[in-house]
Amino acid sequence: MAQTQYDESSFRVLKGLEPVRERPGMYTRTDSPCHIIQEVIDNAADEALAGFARSIQVRVARDGAITVADDGRGIPVGPHPVEKKPVVVLAYTVLHAGGKFDKKSGNSAYAFSGGLHGVGVAVTTALSTRVEVEIRREGKLHRIAFTDGGRQIGELEELGSCGRQTGTRVTVWPDGRYFDSPRVPMNELERLLRSKAVLLPGVQVSLEIEQADGGFKRQEWRYQDGLPGYLREMMAGIEMLVPVFATEKYAGEDEDFAPGEGAAWALGWFDGQQIGESYVNLIPTVAGGTHEAGMRAAVFEAVKSFIEHHSLLPKGVKLQQEDVCGRMSFVLSARLLDPQFQGQVKEKLNSREAVKLVSTMLQHPFEAWINQNVEHGKAIAELAIKQAQSRLKDAQKVEKKKSSGVAVLPGKLADCESSHITENELYLVEGDSAGGSAKLARNRETQAILPLRGKVQNAWEIDPGRLFANTEIHDISVAIGVDPHVADAADAVLANLRYGKIVIMADADVDGSHIQTLLLTLFLRHFPKLVAAGHVYVALPPLYRIDVPAQGKKRPARRFYALDDAELQSIRERLSKESFREDQLEIGRFKGLGEMQPAQLKETTMDPATRRVLPVSLGNTPSPDTLGLFNLLMGKGEASSRRAWMELKGNLVEADL
Repeated sequence: MAQTQYDESSFRVLKGLEPVRERPGMYTRTDSPCHIIQEVIDNAADEALAGFARSIQVRVARDGAITVADDGRGIPVGPHPVEKKPVVVLAYTVLHAGGKFDKKSGNSAYAFSGGLHGVGVAVTTALSTRVEVEIRREGKLHRIAFTDGGRQIGELEELGSCGRQTGTRVTVWPDGRYFDSPRVPMNELERLLRSKAVLLPGVQVSLEIEQADGGFKRQEWRYQDGLPGYLREMMAGIEMLVPVFATEKYAGEDEDFAPGEGAAWALGWFDGQQIGESYVNLIPTVAGGTHEAGMRAAVFEAVKSFIEHHSLLPKGVKLQQEDVCGRMSFVLSARLLDPQFQGQVKEKLNSREAVKLVSTMLQHPFEAWINQNVEHGKAIAELAIKQAQSRLKDAQKVEKKKSSGVAVLPGKLADCESSHITENELYLVEGDSAGGSAKLARNRETQAILPLRGKVQNAWEIDPGRLFANTEIHDISVAIGVDPHVADAADAVLANLRYGKIVIMADADVDGSHIQTLLLTLFLRHFPKLVAAGHVYVALPPLYRIDVPAQGKKRPARRFYALDDAELQSIRERLSKESFREDQLEIGRFKGLGEMQPAQLKETTMDPATRRVLPVSLGNTPSPDTLGLFNLLMGKGEASSRRAWMELKGNLVEADL
């Protein structure tokens, strides 16, 4: 084996925009340049959202260049007070630079904008062969260009007077080396621009595409009617069962949220395929997120209350959220002061506070609407009840198959009420104390709790015929409805599976990690089809709780949770930038799951909208390397090999002892 040199010269420091060009997939989509163009469009949309732009124009040239122009304030061109470079240069060439950060201090250029990941339009520069920026500001026309992923071409030029015109025009030539296709899909670009027009009522959005003869095909969107008109247009040709309900609500000075935070929405029930679109500060969240969870929770609670008030629910029928929202189409636009997204492309909102924000803003107006329009409320209730009855009939068919078995469910199992396998979840919880908290925190409809006493037996070398001699393993097998089997067993071994997800939930300490390992050993060795089919998950409960005091009326008290010391330090640094002193923060360490209040356990570990769980996956069959490592670590006859391995690898462990 060739020797690899490892010394001071082995280290390389990536500067400027090099990190983006080295690993573009970490910062943007690489199937097409659509996202790097969206970053430019989002900047124009932020100007419109702030009330300074009334027009957004996009032009696509035959050579692949795309121009985005707005009539906003224009990017500042003067030198930055600290960096001493023109601000426009910083915006297009420096990661983590922009006018959207200082929201707490009041120095931000935008109260609401599309996220704070901090890379923004600099990614566009990094992954383009050329970027040209023209700025009309304070009566002067300025121009600057960048090439080769961020190299500035000359100095910022002043080209002359522009009168009273203001705005920014950006032309981008995407670099095809970084994308599967160098062309932006026109249908996706049209959909993006149309959505901006919908979310910015009165703002004119246009798209011009150069044709083969040199002319331009032009499309234009302007929605004075906003979200409800857009929803009706999307659902054209599909029978409307309940009229569209649309309004908006934003927080005032004396509410629990920052002034201006809130949402606008349009909801409708239709007979056909349902459509849902959501946005946060005009950014499309195609994968949904916590704002959608808040919307569905509010609609469900309002309809459930209406049904109970009018005594509409038949005996023996229990409603679930999907019964109410399954036939609902919607357009949701949320505004958050400090949105947190999953990944740089911002396809999913992760902000936990968005659940409460959207739910609070939507529930009371929707309750008022269905109570003022009783016929609409009863129509929605009838749809939900029919769906619930259909679901229960399907569950009864499954239940008949189960009744032929002789196994009796464990007495300590707190089972869920739903029989929908795909929705049901079984939490394997460490200890009776944590099990008690989990039972109070769970959703009784879909979440079951099985407390485990102590540590499960190491099952790596146990003969399958002797597994049920262990009470805990017996109870786990009977609860999930699957018998022990081998890796090449037929898929039919999962025919009686009772839960779509089996979630291992143990304390965030060494003992908890040991229990996780023992349970994973059990599933890998004796229930491999469960793992291969993606039914096994590991919950990530927090180790720390951080309470942050209120900052006047605009910023209420907040609470954060950290998985480990590294995440705790990251939160501390973030709060330090918000001008919080260390002595203002109250940091608590959880001794275990049983110490957590049910509400805390629900928010951090059990609520699908805000929890953190990891899927366990090994493919169809475990690899020989995986099986070998498990045998080394869990085999009783491997003590000497295990000791040698620990002496060799022990310095790599990061344990909280």
